[in-house]
Amino acid sequence: MRIKLSDVAKRYRREWILRKINLDLQEGGRYGIKGPNGSGKSTLLKMLSGHLTPTKGSIQFLREGQEIPVAEVYHHLAYAAPYIELIEEFTLKEAIHFHQRFRPLLTDLTVDALIDRLGLQRARSLPVAQFSSGMKQRLKLALACCTQANYILLDEPTTNLDEQGVNWYHELLNDFIGTRLLVIASNVPDDYRICQEVVDVMEFKRSRSTPKSNS
Repeated sequence: MRIKLSDVAKRYRREWILRKINLDLQEGGRYGIKGPNGSGKSTLLKMLSGHLTPTKGSIQFLREGQEIPVAEVYHHLAYAAPYIELIEEFTLKEAIHFHQRFRPLLTDLTVDALIDRLGLQRARSLPVAQFSSGMKQRLKLALACCTQANYILLDEPTTNLDEQGVNWYHELLNDFIGTRLLVIASNVPDDYRICQEVVDVMEFKRSRSTPKSNS
């Protein structure tokens, strides 16, 4: 999967949140997006997901050289973020089975194997509503990283994770991302340490400058 942003800008009412974004996210690349809270990281991720339309400029989604219509982008995407909710009435096992009805897990990865990977064997029959915030975050991350998808977007991935959970998160990335395009937005540098390039979203606040990627 490849995503090209050309002079992309986003405005809410009269305020320009982001301006002049020129990025070429290559297939197989690992990109971090850094910046303080409220700087527009989540807005940029939502545009990369196809769920938010730029006010100006264009975004191309390409797969094997062919452009994908924005209405079909969700077929290729996996996304985890604090603002994306789980269905809390489901048990853990039911939640994963329900997810599989729409987006299959990676080849050879079973529901039981994913539960083992989560380290939540004793919670398989508990409703998600009874999970701690850290358990819910693990489930969100696992469903995103272990789904068959061409690219993965993670927003503030270690939110609600303790030290053990953060180590688990990095092991998840190392074991399951493979050669897929990965974009991680966070103001915590350790969250995107796997990334080859880091983009400072504050560069897109400067209307007269040309944004660049920093490795």
